[in-house]
Amino acid sequence: MTISTDQTSVDPARPKSRRAPRRRLSPGRRQYLQFKAKHADSLLLFRMGDFYECFDEDARTLSKLLDVALTSRDVGGGQKSALAGIPYHSLDTHIGRLVASGLKIAIAEQTTSEPNSEGIVDRAVVRIVTPGTVLDQSLLEQSKHNYLVACISPPPSGGGRGRPADRRNHAGLAWLEASTGEFAAMELPSANIIDHLERLEPAEILVDTDTRTILENITTNSHPPSGGGRGRTALSKTVIRSLDESILDPELAADSLKNHFNTDTLEPFELENQPLATIAAASAIDFLAQTQIGRLPFITTLRRHRPDRYMYIPAAALRDLEVLTPTVDGGPTLLNTLDTTRTPMGARLLRDWLSAPLTDLDELNTRQLAVNTLFNNSNLRSSLDQTLNNIPDLARLVNRLTLGQSEPRELRQLFRGLDKAPELRQLTTNRDTGTSISDLFDGVSSHDEVRDLIDRAIVEDPPFRTSDGGMIKPDFDHDLDQIRSTASRARASIAAIEAKARQDYDIPNLRVSHNRVFGYYIEVSRSHLTKVPPEFERKQTLVNAERFITPELKELENQVLRAADQISELEQSIYRRVCQQVAEHAAAIMRTANAIANIDVCLALARIAAENDWTLPFLDNGDLLKIEDGRHPVVENVLGYGRFVPNDIDASNSENQLLIITGPNMSGKSTYIRQAAILTILAQIGSFVPAKFARIGIVDRIFTRIGISDDIAGGRSTFMVEMVETASILNQATSRSLAILDEIGRGTSTYDGLAIARSVAEFIHNNPALGCKTLFATHYHEMTELGQTLPRANNLRVAVAEEGDSIQFLYRIVQGGADRSYGIHVAQLAGMPSPVVERARELLTELENHSNNTTPTHTPQDHLQLDLFNTNPNNTDFLRTITEIDTDNLTPIEALNRLYELKESARTELES
Repeated sequence: MTISTDQTSVDPARPKSRRAPRRRLSPGRRQYLQFKAKHADSLLLFRMGDFYECFDEDARTLSKLLDVALTSRDVGGGQKSALAGIPYHSLDTHIGRLVASGLKIAIAEQTTSEPNSEGIVDRAVVRIVTPGTVLDQSLLEQSKHNYLVACISPPPSGGGRGRPADRRNHAGLAWLEASTGEFAAMELPSANIIDHLERLEPAEILVDTDTRTILENITTNSHPPSGGGRGRTALSKTVIRSLDESILDPELAADSLKNHFNTDTLEPFELENQPLATIAAASAIDFLAQTQIGRLPFITTLRRHRPDRYMYIPAAALRDLEVLTPTVDGGPTLLNTLDTTRTPMGARLLRDWLSAPLTDLDELNTRQLAVNTLFNNSNLRSSLDQTLNNIPDLARLVNRLTLGQSEPRELRQLFRGLDKAPELRQLTTNRDTGTSISDLFDGVSSHDEVRDLIDRAIVEDPPFRTSDGGMIKPDFDHDLDQIRSTASRARASIAAIEAKARQDYDIPNLRVSHNRVFGYYIEVSRSHLTKVPPEFERKQTLVNAERFITPELKELENQVLRAADQISELEQSIYRRVCQQVAEHAAAIMRTANAIANIDVCLALARIAAENDWTLPFLDNGDLLKIEDGRHPVVENVLGYGRFVPNDIDASNSENQLLIITGPNMSGKSTYIRQAAILTILAQIGSFVPAKFARIGIVDRIFTRIGISDDIAGGRSTFMVEMVETASILNQATSRSLAILDEIGRGTSTYDGLAIARSVAEFIHNNPALGCKTLFATHYHEMTELGQTLPRANNLRVAVAEEGDSIQFLYRIVQGGADRSYGIHVAQLAGMPSPVVERARELLTELENHSNNTTPTHTPQDHLQLDLFNTNPNNTDFLRTITEIDTDNLTPIEALNRLYELKESARTELES
């Protein structure tokens, strides 16, 4: 994680004291220092002719990061400044590396080509680029969002800085995607900040002091309060930037958002009673406005993120289940198993769906209907596949367009994408009713007016930059056609001069040429110089030739140059006008982009379901998790279809709430319990699932405790990490949650670990506030006793075929508990040397015999149900006395007296 500290700057040009000698700086140096004073926290790229120059410390930074030469320049008054630069035409190439380093970059452009009255070219900082505000597609990963996040938490006192005192345990979070216009905000418990940030994987985070302290702990791999943060965090490359805390005020923030959206209230965004979310949202959009110098991307709405509408998956669970990122670099994930999307918009949306599955049954039914419609129509799937191919990133293209940053090739890209919209609209419309086959697909427009405008205006193979010229088609603008005609006639006349001069003066190798330095000229070789007429004016002498100019040629050249300037100016004016006209349709284009993303994701889910024999799950608000012949989609994809051994899952809150799975390592326990979570996630994004049958009650949260790791920098052992994560589950799970526990208690001694594992299982089963469905995989075969003593616990084991000293894993989950751990067998399979294996068997026999000889007189069930009455025959009189008590007619006082007498009698008997 990159930490950026904004610092207050002073004008470097100001003398340190009145006695300091006054130095006469060059006008350019003064202009540079003025810009630098305003952008002290940025690396300033200062346009000077064909280069962007950096000075002073910025020059050293640029030289080091880009490996360019570091020189110096005289800046007046006998001073020299460090200097480094890059060619202006390679800015896009270099700026990616600068942004990746976490820098804030201010770009000062020349706004005129002529010096002003002070003798310097006018310049202005036209934009600021930071990791979270990048808009150039070449610098963005197509399949991922590039979020700018603002995170605000109230101070420990709960007051101050204009913040409400009743939200001291909450934080405000807002995320903004500058390249697509996505904008959302929420309030959430402070303990869940890291989980949500890891889900978003922002490029840049804006924070206040209190939140910064929390986030900086991540740089040392500390674990957040929720127990996440194990292993490599998704925030490791995120830039943290401090906010100006003097403006963190709810009323100022509300006014800022109202001004942006031109509304009198925040009610349309559901932020009226969300002061922390309001501050975070205003902070994000204000920062973006600063980077774009007041001209914002196409951000027309702000969505309040409602956590109750989405399944909560902590960051640790996302990593454990390998939903978005693999635990091993380059390994498979659920995302890349599902992702056969054809467009960048679809790839990003699929990631969104997987990181935040739905809990709203109506929305899920809408998604299921869309996927099922495509699943049942292979012809439609095939047609959509072909149509979606090569559709560009419409969302990011239209955003650059609204900012005036779109280049000609991007405008033509937009046309090619929109040109497929009519076909998509036709394919996703019911021919009988004329309505969209799914509400998710509604929004695709034909965009006839926009497509016609771009196609008439922009050449099919335009230049990359508007400054290169030649992007406007003939017959689009009458004035441009006339100027082009004038230039064409002038060039034709120049060509005619060459032919006529060769004939008139009998100089066969005479030629008329052009270069950027000398313009047009007539070149004659030395062997023919005697034939050159007096009206030819010598312009340049070469080794083997002379170059000349004539009044006629000079006039024609002036005509061509004037026409070229006029053409360039008019083309750019026409291009800007076309962009503005297209930008008026930005909202409709964005709706089409969103609909295409939905079509793309639903098509990908339908495709994988059809190709791999998946089934549509039944969803309801019950508590049943019933899977028949379920398969883990990622493992099956790696193994190949048909090679994965399917298994059933049957769990509910009322029956089989606690599934205790025992069996040897490497036999499939971990895959089985992960499979339950993965299939639940798939069902709650609207997908089919790899199973013969599935009925799934909506799950509100999924928790995992899997794997072994430590936190050395945070001072936590492997076992401490395990306990923190387990505690998080016990404190946050609800009756609608699903918990996946793998090897609880393995980080300490056998008896300690078994005690903790059993206690955790009993707490989950017995606590009325918890009671969540739990899959508990363990090596402790002693845990199987719970399946016999707890009413909603059930023992499952991995089937193993034994033959002598060898075993074979069958990967089938069957009823019953394992009575052995098979650890030595697994060691043998792993290639452990034979002497080690044999010695381990001997030691195991000794330990088991020792354990049997020292078995305590009380059975393991003793602590679950106390034996109130010892049935020893010697106590018959005591029992008869109790049975003779007439409890129906006993008064409270008499009952207490009788109890006291029985107690004294028992004490006397024990003492004797």
